[in-house]
Amino acid sequence: MEKKYGSYETMFIVNPQLSEDDTKAVVEKFTALIAENGEIESVNEWGKRRLAYPINDLNEGYYVLVNYKGDPAFIKELTRLFNINDNIMRNMTTRH
Repeated sequence: MEKKYGSYETMFIVNPQLSEDDTKAVVEKFTALIAENGEIESVNEWGKRRLAYPINDLNEGYYVLVNYKGDPAFIKELTRLFNINDNIMRNMTTRH
């Protein structure tokens, strides 16, 4: 049986207080996880940007946008993993 893949866009914000190497490791960890469970179309690292409102007394964050095709069941697991990682400040996944 063929898997049904949907087209998704996930944005996540990494804690800006991490070192450059630690930030790169967090981004690579989640992009590799998405690649294992789907097909990445693009990864755009926007870098440090000012937040619309302070989160945990921080005014900026490191933004990453990933466009990919994946299994809808994977999205719940990805969100769960984002939520238990202390280095991820916010995340949002939308379906195209």
